[in-house]
Formats: sequence, C-alpha cells, structure tokens
Amino acid sequence: MESIKKYVAEFIGTMVLVILGCGTAMLVGCDSKSGCGYILTAFAFGLTIVGMAYCVGNISGCHINPAVSLGVLISGGMSVSDFIGYVISQILGAIAGTGILALIFSSGDVEDMTGGYGANGLGGVNGSIAAGLVVEIVLTFIFVLTIIGVTSKKAGHGSFGGLIIGFTLTLVHILGIGLTGTSVNPARSIGPAIFAGGSALSELWVFIVGPLVGAALAAVVYKFLSSEPAASKK
Repeated sequence: MESIKKYVAEFIGTMVLVILGCGTAMLVGCDSKSGCGYILTAFAFGLTIVGMAYCVGNISGCHINPAVSLGVLISGGMSVSDFIGYVISQILGAIAGTGILALIFSSGDVEDMTGGYGANGLGGVNGSIAAGLVVEIVLTFIFVLTIIGVTSKKAGHGSFGGLIIGFTLTLVHILGIGLTGTSVNPARSIGPAIFAGGSALSELWVFIVGPLVGAALAAVVYKFLSSEPAASKK
C-alpha cells in the first residue's frame, strides 16, 4: 500500500510539472530573444518543483523525473522494483498532464506559442544530436548532483532542500531552454512528444538518453566525492 501511495504521488507530481511548466511555455512562448516568456517558463518549472517538494516530498521524495530516480537508485536510495514503479508513474503522469493541456488549448481560444505542447527539440543547436546530448547530459548532471547532495544525510539543509532544488532547476532552464528546450527529465519529454509527433518523436531518444546518462554520472561522481577513505590496516 505504501508503494502505491508513492507511485500516485509521483504520478500527480509529474502531471503538475507538465501542466504548469509546459503549459506556461505554450502560453507565453520560449523565445530567448524576447526574454520574458523564456524566464517565465524557467521559473514555472522551478517553482513547480518547490511546490511539489513540500507537497509530495514526504510521501515519495518528489522525484517526478526518471533521471532523478535513476540517480537515487545508483546511490542506493531505492529498490529496483520501486524504481520501475516510479518511472512508469512519472511517464503516465506526464502523458496525463499533456492530455490536460491538449484539452485546454484545443478550443482554439488559446494559442500554443511553442507549436508543439512545449516538446523538446534540437532547433537551438541547429539539429546537432551531439550538441543536444552534451547539453542534456551536462544540465542533468548539475541538477541531479545538486539533488543527491542536498538530500544526503550529511547536507543538513533541512526544510530548505526543496527551495535549493527548485532554483537549481530554474537555473538549468535559463541556459537550456534556448538550446534544447531543457528536458533533464525523460518523462517531461515523453508526454509532449507523444502529442506533438513529428520531429519531437524522432528526436525524443536524445531527451531520454541524455538525462539518464547525466544522472548516472552525477550519482557515480557524488559517491566518489562523498566516500570516506578506508581505515588503514595495522
């Protein structure tokens, strides 16, 4: 029963992230030249994480991101069965969130300024798969490294952890939106890509592989940095 509650929390959290994050992008646009919609979208994603951290964080840890769950798994913070349950719940939540956005924007009275449900793409890096992968790996590495560090027992950040994580997500969005739309979250990419179709689907693998690689690297690096030297043998 406890696992079911965690999965439901992850479903809700990811759904809300897509509705508020991608929904803001759809409404205001993400043109880095104009700036306003760009910054609003970055803060929408970051502030949603803050809200969800204090809402469902005590239930599931508020991963709402398969990359974060992978980092936690590698760090020894969850079982494989829970990891699978989390990822399925997160993907379903993202699909549900995009479905709600489709209902809102299908009336014709509200225009989707992104042209594709806020889906990620490689347009900002001129279609370069290599550049897109580097962006997603690096940004996810920074994000997940922050999460693992902030939530570690040694950190002692207490109730400020959600704020730190949320503002870090805002920061990586400020750099990444103009490059790849900033995924750092495979579930957030999968939902919009399914509804947008076309290039969003064909490029989707970049926004699955990149974040997962970045998260795995973050977990391994943090393990190395936080490991204590073995006591010397006498």
